[in-house]
Amino acid sequence: MFRHYLLTACKVFLRRKLFTAINLLCIVLTLVILLVVTALLENAFYPTGVEGKSPRMLQVMMIEAHTADGNSTSRTPLGYKAIAQYLKPLKNAERVSAVTIPETVSVYQEGRVSELMMRHADADYWKILAFTVLAGRLPTPDDDAQGRPVAVLNAASAARLFPGIATGAVVGRTVSVGGQPLQIIGVVDNALQLNAYADIWAPISSLPSSNYRSQMTGMFTALLLAHSPADLPRLKREVEQVAATVQLDDPRQWPIVRLWADSKLDLFARMLLQRDGSDGGGATLLAGVAALMLLFMLLPALNLVNLNMGRILERSAEIGVRKAFGATSLQLVGQLVLENVLLCLAGGALGLLCAKGVLLWLEGSGLIPYLHVELDLAVFGYGLLITLVFGLMSGVIPAWKMSRLDPVHALKGVA
Repeated sequence: MFRHYLLTACKVFLRRKLFTAINLLCIVLTLVILLVVTALLENAFYPTGVEGKSPRMLQVMMIEAHTADGNSTSRTPLGYKAIAQYLKPLKNAERVSAVTIPETVSVYQEGRVSELMMRHADADYWKILAFTVLAGRLPTPDDDAQGRPVAVLNAASAARLFPGIATGAVVGRTVSVGGQPLQIIGVVDNALQLNAYADIWAPISSLPSSNYRSQMTGMFTALLLAHSPADLPRLKREVEQVAATVQLDDPRQWPIVRLWADSKLDLFARMLLQRDGSDGGGATLLAGVAALMLLFMLLPALNLVNLNMGRILERSAEIGVRKAFGATSLQLVGQLVLENVLLCLAGGALGLLCAKGVLLWLEGSGLIPYLHVELDLAVFGYGLLITLVFGLMSGVIPAWKMSRLDPVHALKGVA
C-alpha cells in the first residue's frame, strides 16, 4: 500500500508540474531563510572553535551606577581598575580576563596605511579563548608584566600588511600602530566571534599611557571563565554581591553600583531590551525569535493550504472513485498528507542545499568579515522538523475536507 501511495504521489507531482514547482519554491525560500538565520544565531550565541568554552563563560561589559534617589542612571564600559580590584579575585572563576573593546587604529607598514580593528588584552584572554596559532606564539604573562611592545595578527591582516610573504616569515617583523612600533610575535586564524573579533592584539601594558590602571570606568570588558557550567549561577551571584562593595570615583553622586555577569545571549538581550536584574532576558529574546519564526512559517503554510486545496479539488473525480470502491476517509487523508509530506521533504532537501550555498556565498562575499559557519546536524534537524510541520500544516486541512466529500458529488467534480 505504501509503495502504491509513493507511485501515485510521483505521478501526481509530474502531472501537475506548475503546482509542484510553486509549492517547492515556497518551501525552499522559507526554509533557506529560516536555516540561514538559525545557523547565524547559533554561530553568534552558541559558538564553537575559538569560543568553544562559551558554555562556562560569562562577561561583564557595563558598570551600572544609580543616584541615591534612583532618578538618574549611568551605564559605562568597565575600567581596568574595576576588573583588577573587584573581578580578578572572584572565587568561583577559574580565570578572569580584561580586554578592551575593539577600536579602529592606523597601522603603518612600508609606506602604506591600513585601518585595522585592535584590542589590548591580558594574558588570561589567551587562556580563555582557544585561538588557532598559525605561526609564532601568543602573549605570555611575562609580556604583559614587562610591557613589551609585541602584537599578534590574524591571518587576513598578516596577508594584507605583508603581501606575498609567508605566514611564518611575518613573525619577528615590526609594524607601527599609531606611531608606536610593535613586534609581531604570532599569527592566528581569523575569528568572527564577538569576544575574539579583532585584526591585531597587543598586551594591555603596551598602551602608551598607564592611566588606565586607575580608572573605574573606561573601555574594557571582563571575560569570566567558570570551573564548570554548574558554577555559572554561583559566579553570577558572586558578581552581584561584589558590586555592592564597588566604589566609583564619585561615590556621593553614584552610591549604588550594579554589575551583571551575562552569557553572550543574555548580554545581547540586556542591551536590546534594556533589562535590569539578574535575568538578562535571553530566554525572552529566544521566545520572541521562535514566535517570529513560527509566524514566518505560518504565512507560507497558509498559502500552501490554498494551493493544495486547488490541487486536490482537481482530483475530486479520483477521490470519488476511491470512496465508491470503499476507501475510508482516514485512508484518503493518509494518502494526501503523505503526498504533501513527500513534497515538503523534497523541498527541505533542496532548501538545505540552497542554505549551504547561501552560507558559502556569505563566507566568500566579505559582507560579514571572517564568517565561518556550518549547517551542523542540529540545524539539519531543525530543517527536517520544519519541513514535516509544513507537510502537516498545509496538507491535513485540505486532505480532510476532500476526504469528507460525498462520492456522487465527487464523481461529478462538485466540492
